[in-house]
Amino acid sequence: MPGGYPWAMRFSIPHQHPCLAGHFPGRPLVPGVVLLEKVLEAVETGAGSLEALRLPQVKFLRPLLPGHEAEVVLDGAWPRWRFEIRGSEGVLARGEIRAGGHD
Repeated sequence: MPGGYPWAMRFSIPHQHPCLAGHFPGRPLVPGVVLLEKVLEAVETGAGSLEALRLPQVKFLRPLLPGHEAEVVLDGAWPRWRFEIRGSEGVLARGEIRAGGHD
């Protein structure tokens, strides 16, 4: 595990990413599902491959624009983590992720 929790993973979604084609014409925004994929990637980078993950709580606060840098910040330990996705304008999304079957 890279350094234990809390820790962060930086990312950006390029302007050419296929998810942006219809989301939204003339003013593309990174879809929330792509942001959540980055959260899952961050958890699995730190905890290893997990079979089932749940997102019981997610709140989107601000959009992420293509080409802008953001980071997933995780806090917690298996089987439960809190996360924030942060961009230059502040918190973009926050929530909780749990390993399947664990409450």
